[in-house]
Amino acid sequence: MSSPDSLYDEANQLKEQGDLEGAVAKLEEVVKMDESHALSHAALGVYLHRLGRIDDAIKHATRVTEIEPDDAFSFTQLSVILQRCGKILEAEDAMAKAREIQMRAM
Repeated sequence: MSSPDSLYDEANQLKEQGDLEGAVAKLEEVVKMDESHALSHAALGVYLHRLGRIDDAIKHATRVTEIEPDDAFSFTQLSVILQRCGKILEAEDAMAKAREIQMRAM
């Protein structure tokens, strides 16, 4: 049985080969094995947005912020995905959270 990290690596290879659907399928396997695999949720957020699966992209990007609530980048990525999906107010809220985390880190 493959580990979440090895499946994640396979997904990256598929993406590099231009097989975004295959990469998504592999990443979905990862999150079934390990619901808290933040890297897979982050990648799913990006890839699913590219495939036009907006609601799923937002769901995965949001999940990253739940797994890593003190990581400013997680909220920044969520903000970008929300903005690209036309959810401007939600994007601004996510960016404000990212800035708040950055300020606490100083």
